[in-house]
Formats: sequence, C-alpha cells, structure tokens
Amino acid sequence: MTSPQGFLGFWETTGSAKTFTHPLDPALLDAYVPRAARVLDYGCGYGRLTAELAGLGYREVRGVDVSAALIERGRREHPGLDLMRWAGFPLPFEEGSFDAALLFAVLTCVPGDGDQSAIVGELGRLVRPGGVLYLSDVPLQDDPYNQQRYARFAQRYGTYGVFETPDGGVFRHHPPQRLRGLVRAAGFSVVTERVGSVATLDGRTAGRLQIIARREAAAASDAPGAPGPASG
Repeated sequence: MTSPQGFLGFWETTGSAKTFTHPLDPALLDAYVPRAARVLDYGCGYGRLTAELAGLGYREVRGVDVSAALIERGRREHPGLDLMRWAGFPLPFEEGSFDAALLFAVLTCVPGDGDQSAIVGELGRLVRPGGVLYLSDVPLQDDPYNQQRYARFAQRYGTYGVFETPDGGVFRHHPPQRLRGLVRAAGFSVVTERVGSVATLDGRTAGRLQIIARREAAAASDAPGAPGPASG
C-alpha cells in the first residue's frame, strides 16, 4: 500500500494500524483469473486481500509490500500466507513469473508520477503475456469536500488530486485517463472497467474505478537482453 520512494513513514507508524476497506470483486476476479493462476498481490499491506484470495481457492498467491510494519502485522494475523517486504525495484522474480497481479488502492497511496509509473511498469515485466492486471483505485471525486482539499494541496505537491490527511497520510486521486494511461504504458490493454463506491480509511465513501487489463505479447524491445524498466 505504499510508495517505494517516499511517504513510507506514515505506513510504518500510523498507517500500519489502519483497517483497509477497498474491496475485492470476486465475480470480476473469477471471470478473468482462474484458481490455478500464479497471483501477485502488490502493495498487499497486511495481507487482507492475499488472505481473501487464498480463501477463494487461489493457492499460488504472493503478497509484497514496502512497509516492514505492515508485513510484520500480516505475518501475525495470517501466518500461513506468503508475504514479503521488498523496497524498490526490480522485485526478486523473473520476467513473466505471474499469471495475474492485483494493484488495489496502491496508486492512491503513491503521490509521485515516477513512482506510479515504476510500479505499473514492474507489473508489466512480471505478468506473462496474456496474463491479467486487476487494478482498483480511486478516481477524482466531484464532491465539494474533495475538491476543496485537491485545491488546497495542489500547489504544495504540483498535482491536482494529491492531498494530506490530518493523521499524516498523503494520498492521490486520479483522472481515470491517467490510470488507463499507466496501464497501457506498461504493456497492458484494457479489457473491461467497472465503477462503484468504496469506504475510505477516514470513514467516508468514495467512487472507485476497477480496470481489468491483459498483458500484450512481448514486443521486440521486451525480448531477452533488451533493457528492462527503470528501477524505482
């Protein structure tokens, strides 16, 4: 749930005690990711969705997060899960190691453009051609409360949609076209989208956008020996 470059302190302290609320859509997952799939839950936090996947019958699931505190919590709460703390990129997996990757409410916790691109780009390396990225995140909201805080922090962070919370967190809401663009730039094609609402960490409700995208066949530049994605 955290950025590999910055704002990690919140997730090692206050944020590590939060109860995450961004829900999985099991029916959407089931339509695109078979039970035998090798699944990477990137930004897994304390393994909430990793555990849900295991409970649904997905047996080859790995969770990775940059926060040591969240992974330690996950190992206490879900001792049978394969959870790993890893900061930065590349992750310690071979190209195409996974059939699917989850990226749930991760980009909202990563305010920087470069960090976001590095995350999605690394998932493009790790998901095999034909595999699936299941992204769910929070787009820009149109209510006065959110619009006011976007405007309040836009100059400080240089991006409309980034904001701070009173407990020290820094978050970002996105134009939907940015989320689609990140996915496409990493070599995925958007297959389907769904919108809905989710509970937020501060007890409010926000709209969400879910994207299912399929990894395209490797281009010549993706062939073995070609330069890989930049490290984050």
